[in-house]
Amino acid sequence: MFEEETRVHDLFITHNGPGDEEYISFIQRLLEAPDFEWKDHGVPGQNQEEELEEQIQASQVVVVLSGLYNRYPEVKKQVKIARDMEKPMLLIRPYGLEEVPVELEEWASGVVGWNRVCIVEEIEEILGLY
Repeated sequence: MFEEETRVHDLFITHNGPGDEEYISFIQRLLEAPDFEWKDHGVPGQNQEEELEEQIQASQVVVVLSGLYNRYPEVKKQVKIARDMEKPMLLIRPYGLEEVPVELEEWASGVVGWNRVCIVEEIEEILGLY
């Protein structure tokens, strides 16, 4: 029998730099997702505009942790670059909350909470795989 080829999903996950707790928690959720291979092209600490452009360009989907959006200008810059590149964006609601910044919701290809099954399904749906 043929083995199904594993597809690696190229993501850029918004962040505020090394040690960002919300970013680390989100990464942990994705690591726990069975049968979901992914790579985060975002590199906390490498946030010059040119570096961010390269990281975002290499991604298929930009995952926006909306809880960080209004708190950190760095995340707003990442979202602006993604929008300029017309990258699809998956918006993750702040943990335990429903409300998200209105402009983010308008730009997003999808909006989900922190349930890893929903996150994986939405990424695959955005990519036309589900």
